[in-house]
Amino acid sequence: LHKFNPIRISYIKENIIKTFKINQKKSPLKNIKILDVGCGGGLLSEPMCRLGANVTSIDASERNISVAKLHSKKNNLKINYICTSPEKLKINKKFDVILNMEIVEHVEDINFFLKSCSKLLKRNGIMFVATLNKTLKSYIFAIVGAEYILRWLPIGTHEWEKFVKPEDLISILKKNNFKL
Repeated sequence: LHKFNPIRISYIKENIIKTFKINQKKSPLKNIKILDVGCGGGLLSEPMCRLGANVTSIDASERNISVAKLHSKKNNLKINYICTSPEKLKINKKFDVILNMEIVEHVEDINFFLKSCSKLLKRNGIMFVATLNKTLKSYIFAIVGAEYILRWLPIGTHEWEKFVKPEDLISILKKNNFKL
């Protein structure tokens, strides 16, 4: 994630700018409200904040939220970190952008999860979803390689049964009235 983070930050930023027709150079995401779902330690939240966005970040892991809070405080970044899930988020505002990056492969019910996220998104807002494709290659690299051989992730981080084929993700999103 750290190695390809600059590429996905650029992709997200450019699509936000294009969608909301932003033309400012300094703080290009100023006044954009972003919800980063499954934020982990803040790997995406922090750069979005540095680009000027108003960022709320949620994760179901108290440990992840604690790490993210410490890191953002150390870097003097104002990010609203909350230990919760989309369906339990108690907040009255809706977001311009929702980031669901490498999280849907960890949830029990993807349809319910994405439907819960859709309720937090403003009309004409955009949601980014990135996940591991359900292929033999992803099994070998993400589970066997990253968990068992290289030990980059704790064993059991991923369950291959929860990996999602692109056509299945598209079907779920369309069912929840997302325009792709």
